[in-house]
Amino acid sequence: MRQRMSRAPKVGDEITLTATILKVMEGGVSSVSLPSYNFPLAVDSPAKAKPGQKIEIRGFATRVDKEDGKVTVRIDGGGLVTVDADSITNVSATSRVSVRQ
Repeated sequence: MRQRMSRAPKVGDEITLTATILKVMEGGVSSVSLPSYNFPLAVDSPAKAKPGQKIEIRGFATRVDKEDGKVTVRIDGGGLVTVDADSITNVSATSRVSVRQ
């Protein structure tokens, strides 16, 4: 069962997404599927990863579109992904990313 996020995400917040491993490839990389993101994403695999396994992926919010309910997240080593705000597992406030106002 998926957790609901505790508050609305803001730019700079640490975002946790739950992904499903589609395929484990050589070199410690897995192809994963994220809810509401219609493309596979390559990420570093955890040890002994198997297809179908759920993993957590963390990144930082770079854009929040409240009207459309979308959040763009910079995944460490995986680039940018834009997902529905409802697919976010957890939101944590952080000061890692500076925000221009």
